[in-house]
Amino acid sequence: MKMKVNWLALALLMASNMAFAQQSLFNGKDLTGWTIYGTELWYVDKGDLVCESGPDKEYGYLGTDKFYKNFELTLEFKQESDGNSGVFIRSTVEGTKISGWQVEVAPPGLHTGGVYESYGRGWLIKPDPEKEKYLKADKWNKMKIRVDGPNLTSWLNGEEMVTIVDDKIGAGEGGIVLQIHSGDDVKVRWRNLEVTEL
Repeated sequence: MKMKVNWLALALLMASNMAFAQQSLFNGKDLTGWTIYGTELWYVDKGDLVCESGPDKEYGYLGTDKFYKNFELTLEFKQESDGNSGVFIRSTVEGTKISGWQVEVAPPGLHTGGVYESYGRGWLIKPDPEKEKYLKADKWNKMKIRVDGPNLTSWLNGEEMVTIVDDKIGAGEGGIVLQIHSGDDVKVRWRNLEVTEL
């Protein structure tokens, strides 16, 4: 006996499941769902999330209130200064001291897409030097980060930057956290921050 398949219903079901799986982390209006750590500046301008060095020029963080373990994160960023920033995964913040792993967002030649462990082992992996060309200076860039167990892969503008397998990352727990580096003139715009839990 042949089973009849309602392809339209199946397609709609799959689409609804996909829509449910992907969540926007930023509503384009305010910082709902996020917590600011430190005295640096985090605000919304023209629908973009902006981070900017404040008068103290210290470390600053903006972290999701929710923890994310295994996920795929996509976002766009545009650097408006030569300062250093980044996207932390499975991270927690106490004051302005962070525990976790950063996927670098930096000026040209400074390893955007590489993985750095703060207050720990330092650089775990940097992109090959020839991959530095994938960063578009002063323009919007699209970053994708996939974390599944001990596996972390980053992409920049569709190009794979690094892949690392690390048991310490695999054991990590925490949220997604954006960074303002200390001592620099940091100003970065962010938009289209979306996460899909795996």
